[in-house]
Amino acid sequence: MTNKDQSPGRDITRRLFLKQSSILGAAAVTGILAPGNGYAAQSDGFPVVETTYGKIRGMNTAGIKTFRGIRYGASTSGANRFMPPVKPARWKDVYDAFAYGPAAPQMPGDPSDPYAHSVNWDAHVKSGISEDCLFLNVWTPGINDNGKRPVFFYIHGGGYTNGSGGITFDGDPMARMGDAVVVTVNHRLGPMGYLDLGQVTNSSKFAYSGVVGMLDLVAALEWVRDNISNFGGDPENVLIFGQSGGGAKVSTLMVMPSAKGLFHKALVQSGSTLTLGPRSRNAGQTEKLLSELGISKTKPEDLQKIPWDAIIEARSNTSFSPIVDGVVIPKDPFDPEAPEISADVPMIVGYTREDSGIRNFSGPELNEERLIKWVNETYKENANLVMTTYRKVYPNATPFQVQARIRTDSATRKRATTMVERKSRQKRGKAYLYVVEWPSPAYEGRFGAVHGVDLGLVLGNPRNLIAGNTFEARKMAEIVGSSVLAFGKTGDPNCDKIPYWPAYDTESRATMIFDLECRVENDPTSELRLLWEKL
Repeated sequence: MTNKDQSPGRDITRRLFLKQSSILGAAAVTGILAPGNGYAAQSDGFPVVETTYGKIRGMNTAGIKTFRGIRYGASTSGANRFMPPVKPARWKDVYDAFAYGPAAPQMPGDPSDPYAHSVNWDAHVKSGISEDCLFLNVWTPGINDNGKRPVFFYIHGGGYTNGSGGITFDGDPMARMGDAVVVTVNHRLGPMGYLDLGQVTNSSKFAYSGVVGMLDLVAALEWVRDNISNFGGDPENVLIFGQSGGGAKVSTLMVMPSAKGLFHKALVQSGSTLTLGPRSRNAGQTEKLLSELGISKTKPEDLQKIPWDAIIEARSNTSFSPIVDGVVIPKDPFDPEAPEISADVPMIVGYTREDSGIRNFSGPELNEERLIKWVNETYKENANLVMTTYRKVYPNATPFQVQARIRTDSATRKRATTMVERKSRQKRGKAYLYVVEWPSPAYEGRFGAVHGVDLGLVLGNPRNLIAGNTFEARKMAEIVGSSVLAFGKTGDPNCDKIPYWPAYDTESRATMIFDLECRVENDPTSELRLLWEKL
């Protein structure tokens, strides 16, 4: 997987990827780094699978066959930059799928604490960074066995700007626990995936540049449809799921005609997206980026000729996300109602109680006086109502917890509740709602049930993520993971690890509370839901 698109001398690459990953290091030592070099022959330890583009060779780890860095698209550099994904050329030799593919061009953010850094920037990905980034990874208990296993297609978070489907999101535990096939994926991000050149330059050539990152995901799902049966998976039983920005991408896929039929169930974790925002904002950001790079709107092709890292460095003062172009994305995902095109798809929507604790810049040391000051400054004439209501519901919560819950309820919870309400009104594919109240022990427990705590629980690898690696974390991973696995298999999240979880409707508002002792509540903390509906 040689990266021809990097500029090796650029400081950005040195900053982001100073070391090789353990996977790459091991591969280099054993001499099996390059595709098709013949070092690893067909054996139980090195299974070979036929794909539409050629044979690939993976590794067998205690019964789980792992294939890393499978190409599903050609390089997105040069003439392919800002273009819809192009299918890769077939290869003749057996391709050794032992190392994660390069991450899409990106820069790390500027997180305010170690927790934010661990969630928003995948610091473990050392496989390189490149425009040649259209790779996916597969974990499966069996190959070429007509297994018809459920497929769990994970889309990473990091907004639309950062992240990868690399080592942090190891699919081995989930595949092993549920006799399931797990897929993770890399796709274009930031300006490389969502720059709206079509509108800004009036060039039909770049008509889809504002949505190519989402089209990458469709291409990856098409690869799953065409190939996953050889990996023991069922192409007619695919669940797409993602947390934070990954949840936003799941929300968006549900409204895309090109994705219809490529997935059959959906899970959105702390990423409920109702609208994508005005296209004019993206256009303004595109004009700003062109100006910073000194490129004329009459010569958009010049953007395809400069080094990618120049574009990424210039985007530091801009941000990009998919646009509603009327074709690829015909409307906002869940506004004014849930998308009709995916009405038959059952769906789980969830969030965590202190989801927005990551954004509590005051820190866990926040006191009551400073909390009241923040509420007054933020909510002005409604400040007394907000503070009184929260202290009535949570009389013993710390100021930090109260602030985190206010932020969560006013944004993340409100969007999640609206999404599940609109989905349930379709009365076709069932909708389910959960909230995680179990506080992560990571970082001395100071963040509570914070953004991302449920991701490691769903994937079954809490040790890699914010959930931590305690006995409690492993128990929670068994509970939550079992429920999600049941949902992926049957469309119903009920299993023997949880009490009966009814589908959501606007009368009962049944909500699963994930904790060491799980419970279902109808319309939990309804006073707070009603407060934010009113405000």
